[in-house]
Amino acid sequence: MLTALLGIMFVLLMLNFPMMIPLIIAPFIVAIFYSPLLDTSMMVPQLITGIETYELLCVPLFIFAADIMTSGRTSERLLDFVGSFVRHIRGGYAVTTAAACTMFGSISGSTQATVVAIGRPMRERMLKAGYKDSSAMALIINASDVALLVPPSIGLIIYGLASKESIGDLFLAGILPGILVFLAFATYSIIFAKVKDIPLAPKADWKERFHTFRKALLPLGFPILVIGGIYSGYFTATEAAGVSVLYALLLEVIIYRSIHIKRIPSIALSTGLVTSVVFILVAGGQVFTFLINLENIPQMLTDAVLGSDPSAIYVLIIVSIFFFVGCMFVDPIVVILVLTPIFLPAAEAADIDLVHLGIIITFQAALGSATPPFGVDIFTASAVFNKPYMEVIKGTPPYILMMIAISVLLILFPQISLALVPE
Repeated sequence: MLTALLGIMFVLLMLNFPMMIPLIIAPFIVAIFYSPLLDTSMMVPQLITGIETYELLCVPLFIFAADIMTSGRTSERLLDFVGSFVRHIRGGYAVTTAAACTMFGSISGSTQATVVAIGRPMRERMLKAGYKDSSAMALIINASDVALLVPPSIGLIIYGLASKESIGDLFLAGILPGILVFLAFATYSIIFAKVKDIPLAPKADWKERFHTFRKALLPLGFPILVIGGIYSGYFTATEAAGVSVLYALLLEVIIYRSIHIKRIPSIALSTGLVTSVVFILVAGGQVFTFLINLENIPQMLTDAVLGSDPSAIYVLIIVSIFFFVGCMFVDPIVVILVLTPIFLPAAEAADIDLVHLGIIITFQAALGSATPPFGVDIFTASAVFNKPYMEVIKGTPPYILMMIAISVLLILFPQISLALVPE
């Protein structure tokens, strides 16, 4: 049955149907031909069940907040602040890019939004500093993947919905892995700049540093507001998303005045279009999950792939491979929705902490998003920078190797993920 299910999805994708169609249609076709005793009308309510969860409200709100800040001057303020402290060191502009992607990721929760917001201004700065275009684009694409790890990551939210785990705990668990990725990229950038003899930029004085810090102070408060608000008990993750929208509006419309109030409806429309796609995918994912659980497919697949009594490390390795390869071809949200229910029983049987599992899964989603042949961030960068596919991916191998190495560390040392999560 699983072969037929995936086969139908593949055929529909090859016929250029958007992913939401195969995700919904394939389970119905399989149910009709392989489960004649199943009343397909039972599957229709699952579409509603998939999107009626209260916590799902945080997705459009976080996306809306990110869209507002992307349209404003938040990214430029973050870039100026980080650059004033590190641009004068060897590889300073590359380190600035990695740091700014990490910071903006903690605001947007979206890799693609980070590519757009940070990529456009930093690519120009790196080119002027003496970097090749392929090197600049590769760093931007991969550093933007930190947005899937640090709160308010959309990937962690989707995993939390699929696994019923605390979104707040997942947010905390993603912080250290995200910082680890930044440190790895920053170290590589410094070494790369020394080897390639990239020229040094002028050092900023403390007056300029203070000025840029003052301008970036309010945007830097965004992640503190989200995480601090959740864990101080002032509001839930969903309420934090609502507060983030209000915060973004106050910054960009009232304080900075970088966005006219008349632009908000068009920004909201853009958010609505993205949200509708996400919600349809989540609804389709629920139908998919309902069918495979009804047919006991997760248990059969995990027994076939993992055996009867797999170790925790072996399960995490197999999970990493499946999610990494899946996200090389398909949008991470779809992969998380489809594969999480399949591997969840095996992870529970192997006594793996499901919060740690969420970080492993989301990390592989981030890695796959920037990996050829079809990582979504590659095509986003190609469109944003108007560059051919081969040039965009030319400089990505070193970053992919670093991400794989960090992935191994996360598997071997779960404390990296769980250190900040309360017992």
